Parts: sequence; structure tokens; C-alpha cells
Amino acid sequence: MKNSKFNIRNRLVSKLVVSVGIILLINIAIWAMFTLNYQKRKIMKDVMEGTQRLSDSILLGTHYAMMLNSRDDINQIISNIGKLEEIKSIRIYNKNGRIRFSNNPKEMDQGASIKSVACVICHQTEPPASQLTIAQRTRIHKASDETRLMGIISPIYNEPSCSSDSCHVHPEGKKILGALDIVISLEKPDSEVFLAEKGIIGLATVLFLFTSAFIFLFVMKFVNSPINRLIGVTRRISKGDYSLKSQIEQNDEMGQLGQAINLMMEEIEKKQIELNEKKEQYQNLFEQVPCIITVQDRNFKLIGYNREFSTRFAPQPGDYCFQAYKGRRSKCIDCPVEKTFEDGQSHSSEEMGVNKDGTRTYWIVKTSPIKNSKGEIVAAMEMNLDITERKQLEEKLAASEKKYHAIFSEIPNPVFMLNAENYEILDSNKSVEAVYGYNVSELVGRSFMDIFPEKERAYYAGKIMVSDMIDRVRHIHKSGKIIYVNIRISPAEILERRVLLVTTSDITKRMETEQQLIQASKMATLGEMATGVAHELNQPLSVIKTASSYFMKKVKSKEPIQEDVLFTMSEEIDKHIDRAVKIINHMREFGRKAQDELVEIDVNITLKRAFEIFSQQLKLRGIEVVWETQEDLPKIMGDPNRLEQVFVNLFINARDAIEEKWNRKGSKPGDKRITLRTRSNRGEVFIEVEDTGPGISALILNKIFEPFFTTKGVGKGTGLGLSISYSIIKECGGEISAVSEEGKGAKFVIRCPITHNK
Repeated sequence: MKNSKFNIRNRLVSKLVVSVGIILLINIAIWAMFTLNYQKRKIMKDVMEGTQRLSDSILLGTHYAMMLNSRDDINQIISNIGKLEEIKSIRIYNKNGRIRFSNNPKEMDQGASIKSVACVICHQTEPPASQLTIAQRTRIHKASDETRLMGIISPIYNEPSCSSDSCHVHPEGKKILGALDIVISLEKPDSEVFLAEKGIIGLATVLFLFTSAFIFLFVMKFVNSPINRLIGVTRRISKGDYSLKSQIEQNDEMGQLGQAINLMMEEIEKKQIELNEKKEQYQNLFEQVPCIITVQDRNFKLIGYNREFSTRFAPQPGDYCFQAYKGRRSKCIDCPVEKTFEDGQSHSSEEMGVNKDGTRTYWIVKTSPIKNSKGEIVAAMEMNLDITERKQLEEKLAASEKKYHAIFSEIPNPVFMLNAENYEILDSNKSVEAVYGYNVSELVGRSFMDIFPEKERAYYAGKIMVSDMIDRVRHIHKSGKIIYVNIRISPAEILERRVLLVTTSDITKRMETEQQLIQASKMATLGEMATGVAHELNQPLSVIKTASSYFMKKVKSKEPIQEDVLFTMSEEIDKHIDRAVKIINHMREFGRKAQDELVEIDVNITLKRAFEIFSQQLKLRGIEVVWETQEDLPKIMGDPNRLEQVFVNLFINARDAIEEKWNRKGSKPGDKRITLRTRSNRGEVFIEVEDTGPGISALILNKIFEPFFTTKGVGKGTGLGLSISYSIIKECGGEISAVSEEGKGAKFVIRCPITHNK
């Protein structure tokens, strides 16, 4: 019963009906109150105005009698009017407050107190009021039988006719001569008011009941019934039943609400299907994800975990996280889950645990808070990514790094790690101290180019960028002396940074030995050229000898020498002496040790200087030299003295090859020929020395530049000429190769990079 009352009291229709009913009742009550008040005021106004008219009529009726001072007529008028049913009393007071006329004879000549009900109206102020409204002159009081009475007192003014009449004279200063007081019964008006109240209250009650009943029926049909159906539908929706739709066929807001709920139900059904699919999908992901996931409460007790965790650790109900997969009896000292519960933030760490088979495993741990609808942290999710394999690799990598760092440090050759952009030395091994005199700390941070001679830095800065090997490079020792190294360059990427690994090999001692060999080769070459040089010197010496003999003969015979003859012969002597000096100086320069400094060289000039030394050798053997040189040839970098030695070596080889072929069988004139060519193409200068000798066999063509390899007979060659030539050309950054076809001569081709492209 209580539940029934509670349900009725809390139902929307009850609240709506009661609310509308109260509002309607208040409105009708207000309407009835204003209507009754209006009726009451109207009836009282009509009674008051009627009484006033009656009072005016009495005054008018008695006016003439008063002028004649005819008391009997006045009494008769008042007596006749006082017989009306509603009139209770009619009194005329004189100026002294005595009743001079009344419809009740007993009241005649009685005096009235100034505070009486009738007198106090005018005498409540001093002087008494003479001009009052009808409302101010009206009084209502009750009779002994509780009947309401209304009294209106009207002043009798002193008119001019009263003050000038001869019958009774009143002074002109008197304004009020007396007052007429009429008292009537309000029983009949009160009865009319009562009837009006009953009618209005009855009408209001009927109107309220009818309107309330209409509203109640309307709400029950068009609000309560649809709402009940909608409630039923929503309850089914809350239970997941989407089969029953609301059947509200109304073209109003309730119908639209029903349609909206039907549409909402369809959308909820779709979303529920999608949600179930997502839930199943995420559940599968949670179970199948290849990492460990657990959900823990504030006591670190496992309240959820995925399949991976269950498979690896076989937890028991009620297990704690630290107990299940870390083999501990208490929580970890640095616990990310505890931190998450404290500040509500995600935390990470690296953990180590023990598998159920006893092996150690490592994880990266990441935690995240799980909150309820109030934002309170109720659990924490911990995700562990197995990094055991990575940890093992890190340990192996650390050991490997240690091993290779030891190898790097102990490599006997200096190794530099350079920044690939600016050649800054990032690191080096210990061997640099033995070769360069610097310790590692002195080199790190400096530019690798600082250990090159200043004039060669720009050249080698470009070479390092495009080469993987540079031979015979001059470096500066800490003491300032020059050392020679071969450089090997390997690009690499370390810690996402492009670097160059540069290894140098100290070849200073080998270079000294080579210099000795080169010098010995020069001396041998000079020895071979001795005959040609002697022939070259014989010619200027012969001229000088002839001139000196001529002068001696003329002096002995005391014959005069003509001035023009003397001048001509002196000029010839001077010219041939210059020629001899030039030959001797050239031989001295050729035999001098090289300066080990690369300069810009005009190949054509160097080639001609080499030919000057050797030209007489070729003339004596009848060998023709053909020149095919390019004018304005670009310059290359090199040592002119050494390059001249290369050309001389090639001339000797060409000469010997032609002589070998000539000695084998007879040959026609013109067969002995050496062709010299120079040209430039694509940033390189090409020098070719071609002979008409027997050529080089394909079997030995790839061996001719090896040290001590020779095809000449015993005592005719050292096997160092081409080897030394190969080394010198390499120093210039060039290449030398041989092209030959057996029986058709050989051609040696030298390629050197141009210093400045034209």
C-alpha cells in the first residue's frame, strides 16, 4: 500500500495533474475573489449613493418648511419617510448637537456627545471639517441584533436665504446650521452579496472540477499512456532487448519522442553490436598480445592477466604480482605500480624476473592507472615487454665492443675516426703516438688536415672525400719533421653519424730506401747516357778547341786578327760554352735528389727537358722521334725532376726495345720510331710514349711494373725503371699502364688529374 501511494505520488501524471490543478485553483480563486470584491463594492456603492440621494431628497423636501420654521411639516416629512422598511432612523441635529427632528419621537431634544458615532466624523479635527466626501461621511456599524447598519450624515449649510430671512436669522459667519443623519439597514444588500458569493464560489468549483477532469483525462490519454509505453520500451532497451518498438501514433511531441526513441534504439543496437565486436576484438588482443599484461589492485594482488602471463608463470588465484613472476615475498623496492597509485601517472622501469622453468628474463615495464566514473584510481595495468633477447645481445655487444675496442686500440697502424663533414678527429687509437708523437687527447677535437703540410691541405681535403686510398702522403710529426704514409679511407656510420675511418701506414723508411733506389737508378741512367752526353759536350768543346788553336796560331805568327773575325769566333766560343754549361747543369739537376714537394707542372716542358738529355742517344742509333703534343696543355701536380726521370726511363725502354728488334733482323729505315703524344680529356692529362719495338707478351704484361722484373739480359737492366716510374706517377695521383700487341710495338700511357680545369 505504501509502495502504491509512493508510486502514485511520484508519477509524472500525478505531479502534472496536481500542479495544473493547483495553478487552476489559484487562478479561479483569484478570479472569484476579485469578482466578489467587485460585487461587494458595487452593491455598497449603490446603497451609499441611494442613501445619499434620499438624504438630499429629505433636505430638499424639508428646505421650505425650515424656511417657514414649520416644525410640524418637517416632522411629518421625516415621519413619513422613516416608515420605509430599510430606514432605521432619520435625525436632524442642530448646531449644538441636539436632535431637533427624528422619526422616533422619543429622541426629540436629546443631546449627542461630540464623540458619538455620528458626530465624530466631522468633529475629529479642530475646527470641525465642513467639506467631506460621501465615503468620509458614511459609517457602518451593527445593531443589537447583529444586523449591519449604514449611516450617512449630511451637513446643513447656512445659505444666504437663511441668514437674510426675517423669520429666523442666522449670522452670515455660520457655515453649518446642523446635520441630517440617515441610518439604513444593510440586511438586504448583505443578503444579495451572500447570494453572489455562493454563485461565484459554485461556478468556480464547477469550473475547477470540469477543467481538472478534462486535464486529467487529456494527460492520461495523451501523456501518461504514451509515457508508460515509452518507459516499457526503454526498460527493454536497458535489458538489451531491441525487438519491441514504441507504438505511439500521435502527430505531436510524444509521437516525435517515440520516433526518436525508436531511432535511438536502432542506433544503440548498431553501437552495441559494434561494441560487442570491439570488445571481443580487444579481448582477443588482450589475450593474444605477445607481451605480459596484468591488472593489480592497491595491494598488488592480481585481479586480471592475459594468456601470455598465464602460460609463462601459471599464477594461482590470490597471487601477488611480485610473487607470481618475480619470485619475491614482498613488493619490489622501486615499484612503478605503487607510483601509479600515488600520483595517477604512467611510470616505466626495467625489471628482472624468474620464469617457471627457473630461467631469468628481463622486461621493460610500463604502468597505467585504471579509474572509475568518479576519477578514482581503482586498479593499475602493468604491461611488460620481454627484452631478454635484447639484453643478451646487449651483453654480447658490450663484450664485442670491448673486444673490438681493444683491437682498435692495439692495431699497430694509426687509426683515426673523422667527422665526414669537417674532418674533425673524433677518436684515434694508441698507435698514433708511436708514429706521430701525439697522444690521443692531443689529437681529438683537432682537424685531420692539421697534420698535412699547409700548402697541400686543400688538395688532399678534396682527395679524401672521393678516394678510398691515397699513397705516399706527407704528414707532419709532432716534432715538425716530415713522415710519409699511405692512407686507407673507409666511410662508415656510427650512432647515426657519418664518419670516416682513416688508417695510415708509415712508409718513411721505405720511401728513404726508394729514394736511394731512385737515386741509384738516376746514376745508372746517367751512366747509360754518358756516351750521348760526351757527344753533346764534344761539339762545343771542338768549337772552343778550334777557336783557341786559331788564336794561338795567329799569336805565334804575330799576324793581326780582324775585328769581325775575332768577334765572330768569340761569339761562337761564348755560345758553345753556354751550351755546355746548360748540359752540365741539366745533368746535375737530374742527378740531384728530389725535394718531395708537389708543384704545378707543364708536362710538355718536362717532356722536352727529358728529351734534351736523351736526344743524342737516339740520334746516334738513328731513332726518329715524332711529336704529337697539344698546345696550351693544362697543368698537373707533381715533382718535375721525378717526372723527368719517368720520361727518361720510358725513352730508355723504347730505345732498348727498338734496338732489340733491330738486332734480330734487318729493318727498313723508318722502322726505328718513338712517338710522343700529349692531350687532355675529361679532367685528365694523357702522356703516351709509343715505340716500334717487338712489343710485350701478354703473359708478362701485368708484371712489368713489379720491382726487379726485367726482360733484358744479365747486366743490361736492374728491373727498377718501370717500378720506380709507377711509384712516381702514383705520387702525382695518376696512373701508368702499358698497351701492347706482340710484334707491333708497345705504348705506355700516363694519366694525371688536371690541377685547374680550363
